[in-house]
Amino acid sequence: MLNNVGGIDRVLRILVGIVLIALAATGVVGWWGYLGVLPLATGLFRFCPAYGLLGIRTCPMKKPE
Repeated sequence: MLNNVGGIDRVLRILVGIVLIALAATGVVGWWGYLGVLPLATGLFRFCPAYGLLGIRTCPMKKPE
């Protein structure tokens, strides 16, 4: 599994995921707030399946040694 999420994209995914989960846990939003697990997981694992299908990368490519 290659990394395809990096930089600001990764930070935003983690922050949005945490905020959505916190809002759902406190009852501010409904159950759908727990869907924040998806952006949180893609940010932590640095891999987004949708990016893979679309051929998008927001992290730099490593140069072969």
